[in-house]
Amino acid sequence: MQTYPHQRVDLTKFAWLSIAAALATIALKTGAWWVTGSVGLLSDAAESVVNLIAAVVALYVLRLAARPADKNHHYGHTKAEYFSSGVEGIMIFIAAAAILVFGVRRLMDPQPIEQVGLGLAISVVAALINGAVAFVLMRAGHKYKSITLRADAKHLYTDLITTAGVLVGVLLVGLTGWLWLDPVIAILVGLNILWTGWRLVMESSSGLMDESLPKETNKRLKKILADHTSDQIAFHAFRTRVSGARGFMEFHMLVPGWWTVQQGHDEMENLIDLIKVECPELVVLGHLEPIEDPRSYEDEYLI
Repeated sequence: MQTYPHQRVDLTKFAWLSIAAALATIALKTGAWWVTGSVGLLSDAAESVVNLIAAVVALYVLRLAARPADKNHHYGHTKAEYFSSGVEGIMIFIAAAAILVFGVRRLMDPQPIEQVGLGLAISVVAALINGAVAFVLMRAGHKYKSITLRADAKHLYTDLITTAGVLVGVLLVGLTGWLWLDPVIAILVGLNILWTGWRLVMESSSGLMDESLPKETNKRLKKILADHTSDQIAFHAFRTRVSGARGFMEFHMLVPGWWTVQQGHDEMENLIDLIKVECPELVVLGHLEPIEDPRSYEDEYLI
């Protein structure tokens, strides 16, 4: 079962790592384009500029998301991470548009590529840097349930695939002399980047819409409630949601009205303790209601 931590670990070190990688790859890929004149390599360098912008945004968002709850944000600031994912998706769209424009222009006016070997060697170094950083960010993103780190890692993986495609294209141009192949590769890169940007924007939108916990998690939680249902105890208004790296569960517990407050409270707390054994870092909120009162069922539709 997935869990969602209350206290956020400082993840900004990963954002700084991403920024350093972006600066290094921008320099390397720009150098590769400079010595070869390949529009494919230029498109690859343009994507690294987007990586840098996204990493800076991620740094700010991770700092914001780590802030504890306050009087104006009772549930904390973790949802800020979805804005980072959305911004990164938009940045990818802009980069893809620029790449497509460069590719179409070069397709209409093909240009020879120079010093292919040197350009490819420089790009390989940049690809290795992106691959290593993407691996680190993805592991951290899954470990700490950070959509920001996962989005950054996905972008870097896309960049890695992009670079691989560009390298193959440039190599084929050098071997065959087919100048049209270079801009075609650039256009394909742009289309691939558009797809990645779309997926990031959709993931960000889902989070901002208070998407529920994963289906398998909800199933386990509902089973716990079902196992504690009896002639005297019933449940409804079960709800869950994800907010960045945090998960929330709410439910209404119906008990006999003649129970004492202490008895109902004890039953509720024992149940919440059991839920937290299954999902120790989930925020669980329960509401106690008298089972005989018709008003207790007015919100039953929330099941």
